[in-house]
Amino acid sequence: MLNILTPGCEPDADVMRAMFAARKSVFVDLLKWDVPVIEGRYEVDQFDTVDARYLVLTDPEGNHLASTRLLTTAREGVLSGLFRKLCDGPVPSAPDIMEITRFCLDRRLKATERRQARDALVLALVDYALANGISTYLAVAELGWLRQIVDFGWDCRPLGPLGQMKGERLAAVSILIDADTPARLFAGGIRATGLPSIPTSLAA
Repeated sequence: MLNILTPGCEPDADVMRAMFAARKSVFVDLLKWDVPVIEGRYEVDQFDTVDARYLVLTDPEGNHLASTRLLTTAREGVLSGLFRKLCDGPVPSAPDIMEITRFCLDRRLKATERRQARDALVLALVDYALANGISTYLAVAELGWLRQIVDFGWDCRPLGPLGQMKGERLAAVSILIDADTPARLFAGGIRATGLPSIPTSLAA
């Protein structure tokens, strides 16, 4: 199930908490990012404001599978606030440009299930863009993840040179979205398949 959320969505508070907990598991526990953690359980930073939008995939029981955060470029975001040097020129900003951040795949999923959840979330991003007049996504990615993003098949363009932070090589990219993007992704192997479920014994 795809959930489209904003902070303060009380009916979806459980989904929001599950997403923030999954982010903590991935970005803090696994990747060792130095980012804020609330109550020892939830990764929430300065960009999780009322302007953020979240696409969260859950299984039929409501368990987190994958999620991402979208930030408006009308305000300071991750790229413009923290990684501006990755762009050759000004960071692109317009009403139809949003930034993809915190792309998160649940650690409890097996490799095949992670691929299914990843593909479903990528397709959800494209559907969301086409439905909401978004022409371009921006993103910052480390080199290994960047190669995957490019291989998806959509129109992905570098915004500047590779940079380095805390031993990681990073790049900023723009991803153009149009009516041909779904076909490009299909040709690149991104397919919609059944989403996995988290086994009861592993559910939070």
